[in-house]
Amino acid sequence: MDKSQIKQLKSLAHKLKPLVTVGQHGMKDSINDELAIAIDFHQLVKIKINVGDRDARDALIADFIKKHKAVLVQRIGNIAVLYRRNFDKENLLKKA
Repeated sequence: MDKSQIKQLKSLAHKLKPLVTVGQHGMKDSINDELAIAIDFHQLVKIKINVGDRDARDALIADFIKKHKAVLVQRIGNIAVLYRRNFDKENLLKKA
C-alpha cells in the first residue's frame, strides 16, 4: 500500500470507535474470533489493547496482523487500526 492509500484509511478510521478490546487479562480465543468477524465485515477496524507495556502491545498487534493477514494502518498508544480488503464488498480505497 502506498502513502495515499494509508492516508485515506487513516481519515476513514478517525471517526471509528474500537470494535475489539483486549483487556488487562490478555488474549482469549474469543477475541481472535471477534476480530476475524469484524475485519471481514468492516475491512477497517480499530482495536483497543489494554495490556501491560509497549512491548506486549506491539507483540499482540504483530500477532493480529499475522493471523488475520491484515495491514497495520496506524498505531497510537493503545489503539491500533487494521485493514484487510474483503473482495466481496465495495473497496474502501478510492482510485487515484
